[in-house]
Amino acid sequence: MDFSFLYYGAQGLAGLVAFVTIWGWLPLDNWWVRGVDFPRIQIMILGIIAWIGMVAFGSDWQLVQWLLFGALSIALAFQFRMVLPYTMLWKKEVLNAKDKPNVQEHQLKIMVSNVLTTNDDTYKLVELVQQKQPDILITLESDEKWEKALNQIEADYSYTVKVPLDNLYGMHLYSKLELIDPKVKYLIIDDIPSIHTQLRLQGGRVIWLYCLHPMPPSPTEADKSTTRDAELLMVGKHIKDNEQTAILAGDLNDVAWSKTTRRFQRISGLLDPRIGRHFINTFHVDYPFLRWALDHLFHSPCFTVIDIQRLPSIGSDHFPVLTTLQYEPEKASKQEDNAPSEQAEDSKETENKIKAGKKEGSKLSKEHAEAQNNSN
Repeated sequence: MDFSFLYYGAQGLAGLVAFVTIWGWLPLDNWWVRGVDFPRIQIMILGIIAWIGMVAFGSDWQLVQWLLFGALSIALAFQFRMVLPYTMLWKKEVLNAKDKPNVQEHQLKIMVSNVLTTNDDTYKLVELVQQKQPDILITLESDEKWEKALNQIEADYSYTVKVPLDNLYGMHLYSKLELIDPKVKYLIIDDIPSIHTQLRLQGGRVIWLYCLHPMPPSPTEADKSTTRDAELLMVGKHIKDNEQTAILAGDLNDVAWSKTTRRFQRISGLLDPRIGRHFINTFHVDYPFLRWALDHLFHSPCFTVIDIQRLPSIGSDHFPVLTTLQYEPEKASKQEDNAPSEQAEDSKETENKIKAGKKEGSKLSKEHAEAQNNSN
């Protein structure tokens, strides 16, 4: 049987995987480059298929095939390196929580849900919250319709911050725990909010909570990732400069293995509880093969992990995520060693990115204001 068509198909796939991987190394913020950061799992799977295909169906290799196979192997090794930390094959960055007396005083359950503004199945989130009873609920893309629907849970949540917007960047925070001096800030773009607040844990310890939802690089929203990257790095730098105990959560419109997210971890000192455990691929609900993690939670080393789970669909294009942490300050010194170390160029690159992000944000703010005026 002639398998030559499979061999040529494997070569074509190998060339695509190698090209896409190299393309992603370009030092550009444009969406058509940064978009390659997202589907690394999918690229890796295609690379494995191509590698097996070339080995299984190739016979008489010429120089071109050897060069292509070498490029594919390098690309595949790179994709593996990006993805493997988010599997059980890697060392855990955050320890599993230990049983403690009065355990409820030390635990914190946080649910993050991008609800999708146009999603009318509001009851699904309400029912899920009533079932899971998180201490903190963060909703993204929530407008006045969602705010009205979530009135049903407010009896259980004494503290709220509400920013209903109809531009896909509305945000709501519901908390059973005391919020201290919460503020809504517009860090980079005038109509894209973030919530910054102190939070008193059940045991009395006060920490910081940051809720973010920056604009993604895409052909329909931001041409570049500059503002998204700047917002995340700005908050990370603030946490580090002020030596804060903090949790940062939200739909970051970025993946954990991107250059920016990894730099954020290095400059903030926050940990990623998914490392050494498993993927929490939250987007897109409707396309199982095209899923990656856009919804994140990072925290200071004084927290350990009880559980992280992706919750059932609520009709949005994102799955909700529920993370249960435990406050164990005695573990902080050990876990700090697991945090990625800051590199020599991080400080300068962060400053440059924040400066560029503010400039780009000013431009986008004007464009959004003009568009709003023209629609009125």
